[in-house]
Amino acid sequence: MDHSDLPRVDIVAPVYNEAGVISAFHQRLGAALANLPYQFSILYVNDGSTDATADELQSLADSDPCVQVVELSRNFGHQAALTAGLDYARGDYVITLDSDGQHPVEMIAQMLDLARQGYDLVLTQRIDADEPSSFKRQTSELFYRLINAVGNTRVLPGGADFRLMNRAAVDALRSLPEYHRFLRGMVSWIGFRSVVLPYQPAARLGGESKYSLRKMLRLSQDAIFSFSLVPLYAAISVGGLFLVLALAEMIYVLSFWITGRTEKLAPGWSSLMFVLLVVGGSLMIAVGLIGVYIGYIFQESKRRPVYLVRRTIPAENSLNSDRNHLHG
Repeated sequence: MDHSDLPRVDIVAPVYNEAGVISAFHQRLGAALANLPYQFSILYVNDGSTDATADELQSLADSDPCVQVVELSRNFGHQAALTAGLDYARGDYVITLDSDGQHPVEMIAQMLDLARQGYDLVLTQRIDADEPSSFKRQTSELFYRLINAVGNTRVLPGGADFRLMNRAAVDALRSLPEYHRFLRGMVSWIGFRSVVLPYQPAARLGGESKYSLRKMLRLSQDAIFSFSLVPLYAAISVGGLFLVLALAEMIYVLSFWITGRTEKLAPGWSSLMFVLLVVGGSLMIAVGLIGVYIGYIFQESKRRPVYLVRRTIPAENSLNSDRNHLHG
């Protein structure tokens, strides 16, 4: 059977310190793809792993001709690794998913069916039915409420980086040059015809989540400051409120002078200090918010790449890619 006419699908999976897990994931992924009528390539992006992950990826590439590996020069983060995979992917459809086993690979067939029906984006929405009151779920819900309240782009609550994109959507996403990347928001921003598939995450194949609280907070910061100017408007509003209060205080004091009751104006050291501290604190918050935006502008203006590639397997020239790995 000639497979050359079949649509090409690239699977992009970031990998970070998944030694002992990645082989099991690859086996499960291969079983899910085995009988589907597509040409598959599996692109693993090694995001600066410090364990034996690189050796396991080398073994997978040696034994499976469908496997390609892009090894980054250091750990650039999950969003940068996904960006690298999208830059190297050349399929008619590109599917991104995590390599820890929590994204159910059995959904790939359904995602491809929806893509063939004309959807440019097949998004997934995480449903944590077994953890209704978990800290992670509650903070996630709070984050999506906040980003959708302050941002101009609606981000799917519970959205995951487990998605399918057709070639037009991938090219549109690659045209966005920002350094601080929140792909869920960027995917929503580009538009295109989309459909949402709910899923319940499977148990991890091993190890533990690489998304620490610090990394989640950093991703939240990138999302808010990249997609909203509301913090600046809020700072301006607070400043305006205190100007109004200062005007009211001035009118109140003048009323004592006009009515000749100046003897009732006792020096109010405590109230004065209170006002100074509140106003000073508000100004510091406003200046801090402006500083964050200026910092983002500074980092964008340097035009540093989002990621750097140490090596590829097979060698870079054999990947036949016109990708721009200095994406940024």
